[in-house]
Amino acid sequence: MLVDVPSPLPMLGGAVLLACLLWALLGWLQGRARSARARARGARAVWGEARAVELLADAGYAVVDAQVRRRWLLSVDGEDFPVDLRADYLAEKEGALFVAEVKTGGAAPQLSTAATRRQLLEYRVAFDVDGVLLVDAEAGRV
Repeated sequence: MLVDVPSPLPMLGGAVLLACLLWALLGWLQGRARSARARARGARAVWGEARAVELLADAGYAVVDAQVRRRWLLSVDGEDFPVDLRADYLAEKEGALFVAEVKTGGAAPQLSTAATRRQLLEYRVAFDVDGVLLVDAEAGRV
């Protein structure tokens, strides 16, 4: 007597399809979460830059330009290597010109953060200013 045994392939195909759908849903949810975090960071940055103008004025600086672009050349093995930079603000006080870099968050406004120190040094050289200012928008200090 022959017994008809059902093939497991239809159930396996359904399981694979379900796994693929769950994978896609998870990816979509993660993308939405990343997008929400990016929007929040962007809003925080916009707020920080507006707050920085107030802080600079309160400290006696006049903002003379915003989102200032500069290209400067590094020499690497005898070859010029162009670097594009954008500083948040150029500010003037008592005839001296400064790059003002605005930071928000916990670590970024700290001089103990290596990336922040490097950025300020790069701005000092590339923009050929009298100094650089680190504006901590959240702490309210220049």
